[in-house]
Formats: sequence, structure tokens, C-alpha cells
Amino acid sequence: MAQQDAKQEGRRDWSDQYWWSHDGVRLHARVYAGPEGSERAPPVLCMPGLARNARDFEALAPHVARYRKVIVIEFRGRGDSAYAKDPMTYVPLTYVQDVVALLDELEIERFAAIGTSLGGLVAMLMAASLPGRLVGAVLNDVGPELETAGLERIRDYIGAGGSQPTWMHAARAFADLNGAVYPDYGIHDWLRLTKRTHRLTPEGRIVTDYDKQIAAPLRVPNGGDAGVDLWPAYRALGDVPVLILRGALSDILAHTAGEKMAAGLPRARLVEVPGVGHAPTMDEPEARAAIDAWAAELPQA
Repeated sequence: MAQQDAKQEGRRDWSDQYWWSHDGVRLHARVYAGPEGSERAPPVLCMPGLARNARDFEALAPHVARYRKVIVIEFRGRGDSAYAKDPMTYVPLTYVQDVVALLDELEIERFAAIGTSLGGLVAMLMAASLPGRLVGAVLNDVGPELETAGLERIRDYIGAGGSQPTWMHAARAFADLNGAVYPDYGIHDWLRLTKRTHRLTPEGRIVTDYDKQIAAPLRVPNGGDAGVDLWPAYRALGDVPVLILRGALSDILAHTAGEKMAAGLPRARLVEVPGVGHAPTMDEPEARAAIDAWAAELPQA
């Protein structure tokens, strides 16, 4: 059974939600209650990227929760969700099953989704597998057509080991790896992002906050989603409000692919976030304004 810890610690504005996957993995989400009277509105499900966790939404989630309930998923192997015994379950279809288990547990029939990268792929797959239940989607720097060069860049570093002695060392190492993604960031920006993506071990070292084995399916020749046509999943979004966010410097979602996506659905809109690559943090003013406009189109009941 799902267990919810409603105790608020310090200034924390969410509660912890735990549930079990069908294969026995204990999973975690943050739940932001939303304003009084928002109970009837479909909640917003936030889903992070491949190596990310709930802290990716630590600024956006409370902002969206001003007008409706928000649930921030931590996929298996990330953050406070347990690691999977079988690393080959670190694939999008399993993530879909995990999220559906939570929706069933909480008896949520209809919902909107904000998904970054992997989270956006999961949102599209849910649109295809749960017809009529998704009432809107933000696809953050992801779509049915992805650039090979960017995917190879991610494969090259995902799952790599290593640790750093201090947060400042970790931030500088993270900046060295991702400087081209956020070229205008200063050290305080990198510290903020590093604390979202890393954790402190009991030994006092700073490491990335995910199971290194999430990379295992990516190492399998022709594994993962290679060769899968995701356009049917994208088109399954139908006539719901769809916001396509694209980092102007992205090496994952090409501008032409974003335009094709916007033209492919009746209520899809493309917004490019200047000065960032893959992926926008959604804290940028341009991204935040676009998300607010998208949310205003969502059904209230």
C-alpha cells in the first residue's frame, strides 16, 4: 500500500509519497497539495530526465502548485526511489508501468504531465497507452525525433563513476562536463544545479544521485528505444494543450523537429528558451511564462 508522510519538516512544502512497483521496487514521489478547492482539477505529474530526480522541480513544482496539485515522480534508481535488482528494467516502458501503479493507488483518472527528456518520452507513451486520461503535456527538450549526436554525448557520460570531496569540487566538475549546455552559468548556478543532481554519501563524498546501472540498457546493441517510431505516441496526445520547450542550443531536439511537432497537433506550441541547451531547467523566465500559459488551458475538473 502507498504510504504518505504528511509531516512537514522546516519550510518543506511537499509530502512524501511511497508506493510499490509490480516487481517489488519501493518508489518515491513528492506531493504538493495545491490550493484549497483544486481537488477536482486533474493534477500535474512532473517527471524528470534520465539522471535527474525530484529536486529538478524544486522551484517549478511549488510555482505550479499555486493553482493545482502537483506530483513529482522519482523514477526507480533515482533520488529516494529504490534501485532495481534487474538493471534491464531501467527502460521507458517500465517507468510507465511504475507511474500507472501510482495513479491507480491514488485513484487518479485524469492528469497533466510536465516531462523533461526521459520524462517527456514517458508522457508520450502514457498518452498512447492511457487514451483519454492525459489532459495536457509539456515536453521539455524532447520529442519523437532525437539527434544522434546528443544521444551519444549522454551515453558517453551516463553511469560514469567518481566522487568529489566538496560541493565546490563537484560543481566545478559538473560545469566542466556541461558547460556547453548552460554557457552563461556562474559558479553559484552550478552549485544550485549540482545540489539538485548529486548527494552526500555517508563517507562524506559527493556523488551523482542515481544508480549507475541506469546506463545498462543504453549499452545493449540496438537496445533501448533505438529504431522505435515515437510519432504515433506523440500524435496520441490529440487535441490537448501541448507545450514543446526547446533549448535554443539543444543537441537533442532540433529546431526543425520542434517545428514539425508544433505543426503536427492542433493545440501544440513551440517555445525556444534562449542561451541553454539540453535541457532547460524550466526556471528560465521564458519557460516559466510558457508553462503558466499552458496551465491556464488545462481543464478545471
